[in-house]
Amino acid sequence: MLDEKNPWTLLSSRQIYENPWIKVREDKVLTPAATEGIYSVVEFQNSAVGIVPVDEEGNTWLVGQWRYPLNKYSWEIIEGGCPKGEASEVTAQRELQEEAGITAKHLKPFLQMSLSNSSTDDQVIVYLATGLTFGDAAPEETEDLKLVKMPLQQAYEYALSGRIHDAISVAALFKLKLEGVF
Repeated sequence: MLDEKNPWTLLSSRQIYENPWIKVREDKVLTPAATEGIYSVVEFQNSAVGIVPVDEEGNTWLVGQWRYPLNKYSWEIIEGGCPKGEASEVTAQRELQEEAGITAKHLKPFLQMSLSNSSTDDQVIVYLATGLTFGDAAPEETEDLKLVKMPLQQAYEYALSGRIHDAISVAALFKLKLEGVF
């Protein structure tokens, strides 16, 4: 693939909102057609990290929780936010332990994605976690999580059927299937 020259020209930029999770900015731009316009961008304060733990029998663990923006329950791989300056592997181990009570001897990155790249800078890296040991989960106080263990093949089938609809989870499960992990 070839790298292309940026056809957009930034004229000015202003931040219009900020909280601990996101910033929203509005840019005045010249579009690729050389007309003036605005572009709103959501900047995430953290990058996303996903983890798919897999034991020797081919089982994985999914986390279920109510997703407020969708007003819908969601089953997902284990995910969390990686603060700027923190190694994504550190975040992966922490989220794995907090949400599932699992520690992994091995973490292998296998997927990187840009999410909603037309309006956000959201980035994700997903790890395959193996060599698992088990303890007690310790979710954050704002999380009301359910944890379920199931064969990786069943999780893939849930993604294929739409029962799992989180983009990171679907992409991760499909990629593991394509790579022949199960």
